[in-house]
Formats: sequence, structure tokens, C-alpha cells
Amino acid sequence: MSGRGRGRGGPTGAGRGRGRGRGGAQPSPSFSQEPSGRGNAGQSGHTVPVLSASSSSLSTKVENLSIGSAPPSPAPAGARVTATGSVSQQPAMQQRTAQTPSAPAVATQQQVADAPTPPVAGPLVPSSSKKISVPARNGFGTIGRPCRIRANHFLVDLGQKDPHQYDVAITPEVTSKKKCREIMKFLSSLYRASHLNNLLLAYDGKKSVFAAGPLPFESKEFVVKITEHDGREREFRVTIKFAAKKDLHYLKQFLSGRHPDIPQETIQALDVVLRESASSLIDREVVGRSLFGTEFGHGLLGDGIEFWKGFYQSLRPTQMGLSLNIDMSARAFYEPRLVSDFIGEFLNKDISRPLTDQERIKVKRALRGVRVEVRRQNYMRRYKVQGLTVQPINQLTFPDETGAIISVVQYFRDRYNINIRFPLLPAIQAGTDAKPTYLPTEICWLAGGQRYPLKLNEKQVTNLLRATCQRPKDREESILATMRSNKYNTDELVNKDFGMRVREQLTTIDARILPPPPLKYHGSSEVNPSVGQWNMIDLKMINGGTVNYWAIANFSRQREDAVMRFCSELVQMCQNKGIVFNPQPLIRMISAPPNNIERVLVDIQTQCKSQLSRVAPNNQLQLLFVILPEAKGTYGRIKRVCETELGIVSQCCKPQHVMKLSKQYFENVAMKINVKVGGRNSVLSASLNGRLPYVTDRPTIIFGADVTHPSPGEDSSPSIAAVVASMDWPQVTKYKALVSAQPHRQEIIQDLYHKKGADHGGLIRELLISFRRSTGHKPHRIIFYRDGVSEGQFNEVLLSEMDSIRKACVSLEENYMPPVTFIVVQKRHHTRFFPERHGDRNTTDRSGNILPGTVVDTKICHPTEFDFYLCSHAGIQGTSRPTHYHVLYDENKFTADGLQILTNSLCYTYARCTRSVSIVPPAFYAHLAAFRARSYIEGADLSDSDSRGGRATRDRVAEVRPLPVIHDSVKSVMFYC
Repeated sequence: MSGRGRGRGGPTGAGRGRGRGRGGAQPSPSFSQEPSGRGNAGQSGHTVPVLSASSSSLSTKVENLSIGSAPPSPAPAGARVTATGSVSQQPAMQQRTAQTPSAPAVATQQQVADAPTPPVAGPLVPSSSKKISVPARNGFGTIGRPCRIRANHFLVDLGQKDPHQYDVAITPEVTSKKKCREIMKFLSSLYRASHLNNLLLAYDGKKSVFAAGPLPFESKEFVVKITEHDGREREFRVTIKFAAKKDLHYLKQFLSGRHPDIPQETIQALDVVLRESASSLIDREVVGRSLFGTEFGHGLLGDGIEFWKGFYQSLRPTQMGLSLNIDMSARAFYEPRLVSDFIGEFLNKDISRPLTDQERIKVKRALRGVRVEVRRQNYMRRYKVQGLTVQPINQLTFPDETGAIISVVQYFRDRYNINIRFPLLPAIQAGTDAKPTYLPTEICWLAGGQRYPLKLNEKQVTNLLRATCQRPKDREESILATMRSNKYNTDELVNKDFGMRVREQLTTIDARILPPPPLKYHGSSEVNPSVGQWNMIDLKMINGGTVNYWAIANFSRQREDAVMRFCSELVQMCQNKGIVFNPQPLIRMISAPPNNIERVLVDIQTQCKSQLSRVAPNNQLQLLFVILPEAKGTYGRIKRVCETELGIVSQCCKPQHVMKLSKQYFENVAMKINVKVGGRNSVLSASLNGRLPYVTDRPTIIFGADVTHPSPGEDSSPSIAAVVASMDWPQVTKYKALVSAQPHRQEIIQDLYHKKGADHGGLIRELLISFRRSTGHKPHRIIFYRDGVSEGQFNEVLLSEMDSIRKACVSLEENYMPPVTFIVVQKRHHTRFFPERHGDRNTTDRSGNILPGTVVDTKICHPTEFDFYLCSHAGIQGTSRPTHYHVLYDENKFTADGLQILTNSLCYTYARCTRSVSIVPPAFYAHLAAFRARSYIEGADLSDSDSRGGRATRDRVAEVRPLPVIHDSVKSVMFYC
């Protein structure tokens, strides 16, 4: 592994230098030796002593750069056991009283700048461990202006009846959850009084039912006969067998903090009970934890797809007790219509003409597994679509009862007097491959209430957002109306059998509004953001990049003089904002149609190399402006060629902006260009004066990690992991990104660390080496923000990824184990906050949402673990979604205030806009990098076998194709912005 790092200090000139080195099979000597005065030592000019392998404590070897290190206070009475099994005593943070609104923000940050000194990390996390205990909450935050808000959580009073779980087996096997629910509902009503002890059953749609007490048998088989839509009677045998009793005592002990392990199965049982109650109302479709129905509203999305509104509900353990989280939701469904009509609208095509292979495969993906209905007078039968025929229906034949070959078209004309109107369309194939059933698309109706599982296109997403977006006041009213309509407290299963009661009022919470951090721009300029935003008028970037050699590629239909004027204005804006930008391109602009993008880009690089060899040998093209074509679908190809084949940093612009010449647009693009060419837009003032908690006191690297998965239906595509890491301590604004492909829908990041023979590698190791080269220091602290992990994966992800982080560190230097804090970042949850008084300007922004900086770590948070909700951004439309941060591992002994202030401050450092963002930027950047890598591999030719539900496809993806390698000259900068 080789690379080059460059660091630049602040106005004083301290810390300027370069670092070079190679990482090989053995620990790198350059990693363990920290030269003084080399690399980016930060604005303060302090040097950080060497941390030797024999150091007994970081605190005895590392200079504290913050203002006045607070001595640790006496340990609390209940010292908790950490993940490594050692007893850690958490020193309490010395705090002043809460700030008044008028107090300067820097004073607030001083309260948390005195970070407790972390001990040397414990032993490696054993990879064989089955569970790591998550750190307990070590106090609540106090910094910020107090306010009161409401959350969409409803307190649930538990009854005294322990849920009894029974396993369910239905024969013949039924794959449809809807049909399973129908069978179990019929069984419950038929046998309740005679065989079920007069108890109602709560069914999870799979293999379990729950009752509020024991049934009068250990195991019993029931016969259920159901009349289908076509009049046929089907018989099912249902075996119900006792599985377990869920003891509410342990749940109550856990909620009160007297039992360490969460009784998840008991909570899931009660969750099923409440969902059974809500789903028992007529015409509601259960999809996961959500319920949808036309009673809540529905409408068209286009291309044969409609949306249904509904609600999400989930039972959660919180500090106040068991809480029912209810939120409004919407989901795409197939519009009930003829399949032939669906195909025409889905493809936007005249269906009297034959389909191309790609069109047929696209339709096959959309329809596979969908249920269709064949309707005639007094007749209706359902079929499950297995696929589409390769041949059009007018070419299909089969042997009839006599063995004679007959065409499908003739069969329907003779048997049913149906003349096929669209003979060039393929037929629907139902049944099995051995015994297929061919159905004309024009006699098949898409059955109603079927969820559309594929990715929505841009038009559909826009229509869905427009139809379902609600302001906070409207969303709150919808949630309350839904709560009342569910009638939990009058439901016989919930109230009578289980004795539960759900309070129908939103939960009121005492929250705090954290102050925004001051931001430093060029010279003496400092900005204090207001309501999550600021502007750059008359400001220059703190560190402007340099662009001496650049070019233009125009793939649009815009006139060349208009494109030149557009680029000239953009370059001028870059110069005004502090970027050193040569006003003249290296070569003449090249305009070309978009049908051969790869060749044009290669030609541009060839011409630029030729010109540079004459005017500036040993230099390379630094930036390529690309005006995109009007047609979509070329962005990924352009980025793949530029970043993985040619090593060119590019800035793509849509053609509709060429004629507008918008100053705001130019400013936004200039910010992206600056970080792509190695500059910084702004930095936190606290990072320059040593007051950024848990960062400025010692060399700290901040990681962000995310895994993106392919859209449903893309079973041959890999999942893509991305890891970014800060490269410019103490400013923490520049993030290098690395990406890796891994098996389909694998959430654990596979390539954080690997060893093949004597060779070490992996994303973490490479980023640690890059940090060392860039700053001149090895990290003395690691903060790891991990995005995209669900609660059910916490333990598995933590065990594997912490083990990889540890091994990556030790591979670089014996006994090198910097303390790690591992924080999960969750955006996909359904907790929403509402102001206590809608329209109050002191507690809401212009969109009616709560103010940015609102933080909650009480009442609705985890009963014992270290987590909080932070709404770090201002709302634009709809209801803001706070981000949930959950600490899974903490050797740095963060205080609540320390982590909340650090996380909120980082949200103001996002490089692409002058607004605070909703999730911490390292996690955001990892998300962007993963999506950029996915664009490299998207757009490949569709495979006929690449469709959802195919076992052969799943087996084939076990071997993952590696991603195209990003060029070294590109991955050293923030190319993904």
C-alpha cells in the first residue's frame, strides 16, 4: 500500500509538511514513530508526544490540548462493567448551570472541552464472544435551553396475564401471510368456545400465536375448511403446540432497571397482541410493522402503481415504561387493473407492438410473485405469476387432451370465445416449469392490496412525497386520530384477555436546545448560525484549493457559447470564495453527443496530457467540468470512467442550470469543488481553540461507516460498504473514503480488516495509515459512527466490527490499542417530535418543526443504555425526523453532554451546504461514497434470470465481483461530494 499525504497548518504556519510511506506485511516503522513538526499539527501549534508500545496509560503520555483538564470526580456508587469485563468508574463532568439563551456558544463548549482522560484500552474484543454488554447510561445532559415537546409515543399499562406462546404449523404449506391470517382468524372464531378456553389468539402471520393464558392442551390439530373465490372448498390442517410462557415479571424488572437483559421475546409477544387488535378492523393490509388501508387515503403514483396511506406501530421499552410508537406511513401498491393495461403504462409504450428483451425482463421483474385474477361471469380464480414467456402469445402452443398441438390464441378463441387483442405481448406463466399455465395478459386483473416491492422511479417518489407530506401540526392530528380509531382499550383481546391499557395522549418531554457552534472562515471571519443555517455572502473559504489545469466536456444540447459563459461565471464564483482558479481552461471545450461518453473522456485526458507535457510537465488535469446530457442514465458511467479509469476529479452540472446563471447555484457548486480539490470550506471555531470535546485534546480520528443494499429485485447486485475517516485533526472536516463490495444484503462490513498470509489489509488499516501520513500523528482516540444498523443487529455488528478495528490497530504496531467509542446512527425509525405549542416562534422554525439542536435523552429513550435523539437540522417540508444515536461501546468515557455537543457541532461541518444536516457528516459521507460506488456498477445489461425470488440467483451471488478500483489521485480528496 502506498500513498502520499499532505497537511497544512493554520495562519501561524505551524504544522506544515508532507508524509510518505508504504504499508506492508509488517507493522510500519513510520506508524510508530511520530516526528515533531511534520504533518498537520493543528492551529494551536502544540506537538503531541510519542505513544510508545509500552505506555501504561494514554493520560500519562499525551498532552491535553483543551483548556484546563478537569480532575476526575469520585466514582459513582454503581461502577459499571464495561464490554471488556473490567470495572470502569465514570468520572462525572464538571458542569456549570445550564446556559441562558443569550450566553455565548463558546462558553457552552468549554463546559465539555474537559474530556475525562481515557484509560489504555482493555484486551482485544474476543471474536468468539457471543455478547458484549452495552455501556450503561452514565448521566443525562444538562447543556442547552430547556423546552417542552411532544413525541408520538403512547404509554402502555401492562396487565397481569403472562403471554403463552404456541407454535403453528399449517398443512398444506401456505406462503401468503394474508391467507395464513385468514385461516387462523377462521380457526379462532370456530373453535374459541369449544377448544381454546374461550381465549382469543394473537397471530404473528408466520409460525406463532399468543394467548393470555394456557390453552387446554399441549398440542392439538384442527381442521379448517375455507371456500375460495372460485367456489372451491379447501381444507387445511393446523397444528397448535405449546412453546413457552413469557413472564411479565422480568419485563417489569427490566423496565425498572433491576434486570440487565431485555426480555425481547416478551415485548414481541405483546407487540403482536396490539397489532392483532389494530389489524382486525376491516380491509387493513399488514406489511411488516405497518398497516395500510384505503380508509386512510389513497391515490395514483403513475406507471400502474398507487399508494395507500396507513400507520406504523411498534412496542418499545423506554425509561417511562412500555411505549407504543405510532406514526403515519404510506406504501406503494399495485393498482387493480388489467395486466395488459399495466404493461402499457409501466413501459409508457404502445402494446400493439412487440416488447424488446429488456422491456420484457423489466415487466417480468415487476410482476413476478404477484397474484392475478381471471374473471368471468360467476367465476374468479387467482394465479401466482411465475414469469413471462419469452415468445409472444401468438407463437405459444401446447398439446391438448387428444395430444394434438394447439395454439394458445386458438384455445382461448375456441374454449372461451375470447379474441386476443394484443397477440405480440408475452403471456403470463403460472403453475410450474414442468406444468406451466399460460394466461393472456388482457384477461388477468392485478389483485388489489398487493404491495409493490420495487424501487419507485423519480416521478413516483415525487408524487408520493407530494401526496403524503404533512406539516407537524397535521401529522400530530393524524396520529391522534389513528390512535383513537384503533380502539385498543375497548378491544377484547387487548383489554379483557391481556388486561393492557394504552393511554391516548402523546408523551410530553423535557428537551433541550443545544447552541449552534461558531464557524470560522478565512481571516478573522466567524459566523454564528441561526436556526440551523447561515450564508457565505462576503465570506471566503478558510482554506481555498488550487485549480490550475481544468477542462470542459459538454454532452448536452446547450450552445457552446452558453456553456462557456456558464463555466466562466462558475470559475469567477470559485475565485470570489477563495479558490485559486486559473480563469482559462487547459484545452478548448469539447462538445459531443452522449452516445460514446467513454471515448470522449479518454480523448480529453489524452489532449490534456499532451498539453501539460509542453506547458507544465509532471502535472495533471485537476478538474473536469461535465455538462450532462438531457437524457438520464449517464452520470454513473461518467463518474466510473473519470474516477476509476482516468483518475480525474469531475464536477457534473445539469443542462437546465446552464441558462439560469444562478448565484446561489454557483456558490453551492463552488463549495463542492473546493473540497474536491483539497480545500476546506469552514471549520468549527472550537477545533481551533482547543474546545471541541473529545477531539482537540489528543489526536483523534473520526470514522463514518455505512452499507447500502441493492433495491428489491436486484438479486445479483452486491451490497456496498463505505468507510470514511477524518484526515485533518483537529479540524475534522476532510474525510477520505474507501469502498468495498460484499455479499448481497450482508450488513456486517467484511473488509474492515483482513490478513492473507503475511499481508495485512482492510479499510480501517488503510485509513489509519493515511491519517498518520496526513497529520504526522497516529490516532490516540477512535470515534466510530456506524450508520444503517437495526436494533436486532447491534450485537452481531459490534462483535465483528470491533474485532476488526482492534486487529487493524494491532497489525500496525504491537499493543497499539487506542480507546474506541462505537456509536450507531439510526435514521430509519418512527419517533417524531412536535412542539408543545404549534406556531410558537421561540420553539419552532419556519416550517413549524422543532428547532435545530433539540436533544432528548429522557423518558422515551432506552431504560438503561446510553442513547439520545438529536434533531440537528431545520425543517424544510413535512415533519423533521430526529436522528437516534446509540452508544454500543465506549472506552473514551463520553459524558452525555460531551457526545451530544460533539455530534451536534459536527452536523454544522457538512461540506455541501451552509446548513446543519440531519445526521453526523461522517455517516452522511459514508452514505454518499457507497452510493457513488454503486453508480459504478449500475446500468449493466439486464439478465433474464435476474429477478426476485429465484434461488439460483441467490446462490450465484455468493461470489462477489470486486468494485472498480478508485484511482489514487481521486480517493485522496472528497470526490464523492
